[in-house]
Amino acid sequence: MSEKKPIRVYVDGCFDLMHFGHANALRQARELGDILVVGVHTDAEISRNKGPPVMNEQERYKAVRACKWADEVAEGAPYTATVELLDELNCDFCVHGEDISVGADGKDVYEGIKKSGKFRFIKRTEGISTTELVGRMLLLTKDHLQNVDAQTSPLSNVNPKDLHKQSSPYTSLSHFLPTTRKIVQFSEGKSPKPNDKVVYMDGGFDLFHVGHAEALRQAKELGDYLVVGVHDDKVVHEQKGSNYPIMNLQERVLSVLSCRYVDEVVIGAPFHVTKEMIEGLHIQVVVHGDDPVVFCPDGLDPYKIAKDMGIYKEVKHTEGLTTTEIIKRIIDNRLQFEARNKKKEAKEITFIETAQK
Repeated sequence: MSEKKPIRVYVDGCFDLMHFGHANALRQARELGDILVVGVHTDAEISRNKGPPVMNEQERYKAVRACKWADEVAEGAPYTATVELLDELNCDFCVHGEDISVGADGKDVYEGIKKSGKFRFIKRTEGISTTELVGRMLLLTKDHLQNVDAQTSPLSNVNPKDLHKQSSPYTSLSHFLPTTRKIVQFSEGKSPKPNDKVVYMDGGFDLFHVGHAEALRQAKELGDYLVVGVHDDKVVHEQKGSNYPIMNLQERVLSVLSCRYVDEVVIGAPFHVTKEMIEGLHIQVVVHGDDPVVFCPDGLDPYKIAKDMGIYKEVKHTEGLTTTEIIKRIIDNRLQFEARNKKKEAKEITFIETAQK
């Protein structure tokens, strides 16, 4: 009896500022088959069709590879997917969200594949998008945070109304509503085996990026089971100040859970790694980056107990990318990104109006 041929699913995108909405799309696409091939567009293709990306193509390739639902990455995938491309990648069908994707010519980039019958829809994750995150950074707004006192944005010259004028249902800003079901969908649900070496690493993991993923990869190599502590909004705000974090706790947890190196997440982890926590989670290695440790408000080293126990280790920040650097890119190129969002939204509205005639 011949072996059943695995179903290969193709999904493509920019995956700019790779977030849990992207990860959720990959999760849904992966459930439709056995192997998920993810096509990622080049900087040139994105600039021609949408406007400049925030993250460069190498960063975006790495971000997709770090997602646990991506089996293969097709680098430099064309913006317009074709039946010929599916054949070349040996894929059975193509998947995309309910939102429309319009090319530089104003046409649906999946039109040909839809006509061939090799297209499947998946549900879009409401309340999160690259546009939403760029908007938050431009405004440095605190609307998305919980129990954090509001303060005046340092970018008072940016008019919030300009970002909320959009009328396309796919580009307009909205708010993500976290649910326990979504966390369950993102969780592996596996416990450490009796002999597994448990590693713990904590942080804010705001705007989860390839620098975070690389640090977690190195942490995972120090053991068998990686537990990641994600600090709550109040802790991140106290440590970083300004209008941080950009993403709230639930959003940051989902981003971390989507990383292939992560086995478990502590939601709202304490800033100070306590002995009770180490013993309760059976932690054998506590990891931090090689950047300077931020001390607790009382002046204590949050990793003192782990250091005293001889289980503290550091990993290198090899990517040279930080949340601050990403925000700086957005602020420095504010006009470009605002223009990009308006251009994308205008094309979507034109497409909708044409389709309704």
